[in-house]
Amino acid sequence: MSEVLLSGTNLGKAFGSTPALDSADLSVRRGEIVAVMGPSGSGKSTLLHCLAGIVTPDTGVVLFEGRELSSMSDKARSALRRGEFGFVFQFGQLVPELSCVENVALPLRLGGAKRKAAEATAREWLARLQVEDIAAKRPSEVSGGQGQRVAVARALVTGPKVIFADEPTGALDSLSGEQVMRLLVGTAKETGAAVVLVTHEARVAAYSDREVVVRDGRTRHVELVP
Repeated sequence: MSEVLLSGTNLGKAFGSTPALDSADLSVRRGEIVAVMGPSGSGKSTLLHCLAGIVTPDTGVVLFEGRELSSMSDKARSALRRGEFGFVFQFGQLVPELSCVENVALPLRLGGAKRKAAEATAREWLARLQVEDIAAKRPSEVSGGQGQRVAVARALVTGPKVIFADEPTGALDSLSGEQVMRLLVGTAKETGAAVVLVTHEARVAAYSDREVVVRDGRTRHVELVP
């Protein structure tokens, strides 16, 4: 087995008086695709946000390549999210004022890349995700499935080690969802990126190597996928 890349141990998080996580544990190995499943309100998205350094847990430890996220500065965590981590959310969260190619190039530009070089790399990724023909269009001018492919390209453009995908097909019809998942998983495997996939749909979780079930803020059991 490959080494553990990312882990969360004994994670607890409450929002006011409402507990979201209660002693949750999750580890992800290099190149592994892990589906985090559970009903709405179970704590699965909070678990993802803690692992990604978006939310700081009240208790427990998150380690990425041996580094504890809570001990890092805000600037260092932001740099981690821009370079080492990629994100795909349910509604894409593309910048509406930018074209699709500009959206994909954005993480590179934020990292200091020149516009021409960043957009050339972005076009390569749009081609890999089979949406190079919409490069000049804005998000409002493309379909939901196309927009999610653009979001996947944006998540992958920096060569991240972990992709966090939170209900990436939740706003899509079944056919578009299947297409997005095939491209997301296939491209992640090609690049060696690990994927933490939050979903409540069994057909989406079927793309993973392993399932972790979250209920009432706890990781109740781990189920290997045949």
